Amino acid sequence: MAHAVPTPKTSAGPAGRRTTPDVFGPRTHLLAKWAVPVVAGLIYGYWAAANRRYGGPVTGWNLLFGFLTALAFVVLYAVVRAVAQRLPREGHAVLWGAFAGSALGFLYVQSGVAMFTCILASLLLAGAVTAAMFYVFYSREDATGHRV
Repeated sequence: MAHAVPTPKTSAGPAGRRTTPDVFGPRTHLLAKWAVPVVAGLIYGYWAAANRRYGGPVTGWNLLFGFLTALAFVVLYAVVRAVAQRLPREGHAVLWGAFAGSALGFLYVQSGVAMFTCILASLLLAGAVTAAMFYVFYSREDATGHRV
């Protein structure tokens, strides 16, 4: 006896396409929209402060540097996220690549290595992130260039 194969319950998205359901509510998305950059900024600030003190004792200036670095990271992340949404896919990808490369370069330079090494590593990461983001944005657009 033949039976129909069960299909997953999904909601219909734009243009009748089937999308996965949104399991989180708007409040959870709003919380995640700000919690992710803040947590990432705190981790980034701790990492920068740890690189800068070269394994020495934690001082007040080191803590201040870490918190200011975290604040700068969160603000820049929010600005990049707000500006990047208004750009076409090429600019969007380049902006995120530049942000990632700059963030790595700042962390790397705090460890005291040669400037050429920092620049090379930053450019490599920026290029890789730009290429990956361009692919992601390009594969999620329709034929006219509108985001799905």
